[in-house]
Amino acid sequence: MAPAEHPPVRLSHVTLVYDGGVRALDDVSLEVSRGERICVLGANGSGKSTLASVVCGLLAPDEGTVELAGERVCADGRPDLEAYRRARRSLGLVFQNPDDQIVTSVVEDDVAFGPENLGLPRDEIAARVARELRRVAMEGYAGADPSRLSGGQRQRVCIAGALAMEPAVLVLDEPGSLLDVRGRAAIMRVMGRLAAAGTTLIHVTHFMEEALDADRVLVMDHGRILLEGTPDEVFSHGPELSGLGLEVPFAARLSERLDLPWTCDERQLLCELGTVPNLHKTLMEERPDIKHVCKLGTVPNLQVEHVTFSYGRGERALDDVSFEVPAGSSTAIIGQTGSGKSTLLRLLCGLERPDEGRVVVDGHDTSSRRGSKAARRAVGYVMQHPERQLFAETVEKDVAFGPRNLKLPAAEVERRVSRAIETVGLTARRNDSPFTLSGGQRRLCALAGILAMEPRILVLDEPTAGLDPRGRAMLRRVLARLSEQGITLVQVTHSMEDAARSERVIALDQSRLVAIGTPREVFSRDNERRLREGGLGIPRSLRVARELEDRGWPPLGDPLTTDELVAAIRARAERAKVTVPFAREGRC
Repeated sequence: MAPAEHPPVRLSHVTLVYDGGVRALDDVSLEVSRGERICVLGANGSGKSTLASVVCGLLAPDEGTVELAGERVCADGRPDLEAYRRARRSLGLVFQNPDDQIVTSVVEDDVAFGPENLGLPRDEIAARVARELRRVAMEGYAGADPSRLSGGQRQRVCIAGALAMEPAVLVLDEPGSLLDVRGRAAIMRVMGRLAAAGTTLIHVTHFMEEALDADRVLVMDHGRILLEGTPDEVFSHGPELSGLGLEVPFAARLSERLDLPWTCDERQLLCELGTVPNLHKTLMEERPDIKHVCKLGTVPNLQVEHVTFSYGRGERALDDVSFEVPAGSSTAIIGQTGSGKSTLLRLLCGLERPDEGRVVVDGHDTSSRRGSKAARRAVGYVMQHPERQLFAETVEKDVAFGPRNLKLPAAEVERRVSRAIETVGLTARRNDSPFTLSGGQRRLCALAGILAMEPRILVLDEPTAGLDPRGRAMLRRVLARLSEQGITLVQVTHSMEDAARSERVIALDQSRLVAIGTPREVFSRDNERRLREGGLGIPRSLRVARELEDRGWPPLGDPLTTDELVAAIRARAERAKVTVPFAREGRC
């Protein structure tokens, strides 16, 4: 009898405690088979990233035994440094934040860094670098400076660098958090090909749909593995997942709302819906009464007039872009990775000046030094990782830092701090250290520090990136509250669902403006092909509605949210005198 194959990852009763007594991993045991594809889910702070760091050999536990790539690297809490060194040659990691991983000033040099440390021949290194840059669609940026790339482009460079080492075990910690729709889809395809070729994959994510392709799903909470099984098995625990701050995939949520047989498979859901029979022709011409209120101000808070900007390497980050943002409105800026979104935000904040054209912020032309300074006072800028600006001993002191620097009276500082903390829902944590907060709460704390400066305009760069479902919902509620208060909101997002919640959408593609209007106008059928070609998509609810229409349903009224889609389907069923589930006619 042939000996059993040694699993590339085996953890036995592993516990890891950070400084301050935080138990990041608590008696975790895990075995991963060769070629298995594992997906790890959990709320912010549940221990996912710590588990990823242990599996790829970056952290050694305080207790337990770890075997990686055939090496016993830690036995009963005692690390073997030489065994770790040998094992790491077969392990790869892609961090959540690319800035934690990029080490050189040239893209191709960064991708070559790992293979060079493996001592590979120069020709082999060059071949691997070219292959992996092509795989992540970054071959045109081989000679670029990573610091001049967008966050999503830097993330693709990191993924290429990890793949160039041809690891037997590849750990990916939120690899798509900064990527556009097409970028995330491309990474999922790459992961599929790697799994088919025998690479062991451990994928940490907050995108529930990404877990559907895994062989096994783990759900973590407070350092422990609470649920484990196939995607269907794990997602069948909907109430338990909701209690952990997670959610089930869109197809499962929709099937439950429509009282259809439960499924995580969107294709199966469409089959269940089938086609509605015997609809009168007049019904085909009707549209359900779905209203979308869009209250816009008449005075522009932000004016962008024929703006062109480049970073000096011959490529235009923005090319002849013009639009206005009404006062008190909420606007979403969408676009593929590298389309110019973050650059546009920096111009709106007065941090950069356009090469051509002009930007007017709250009446101040940023082309002058005085205008730029006035714009910075009017705008609150929430960067991609605002929680990194936290530093004080308590939430209250951190939020008070800005107002105190303005030399405001103590009573005014107290008023602003209290109001900002209350707005983001952290009153009960006011005297706690910001570093004891969850990931979503830390982001809200950083947002409170900006709100305490009382900006008239709030600009946010990917505010929900890297947050778990509960954190995303929490932040969306806060932004809705700010919009009600009359603050002008502008956010860059890769989430089409977040864009659909805004009053206006601005779409960029390859540094140019390609669409602007209400969500219904931008996500119209006329624009759908252009958006897909630009690496974007449309909200899931709208995509399902259009697929149903393509299968013979009458128009469903362009529903942008799940509530609107459910209402539209039920309205059609009632008018057609059928019940859910509908007749299964035609072939799926």
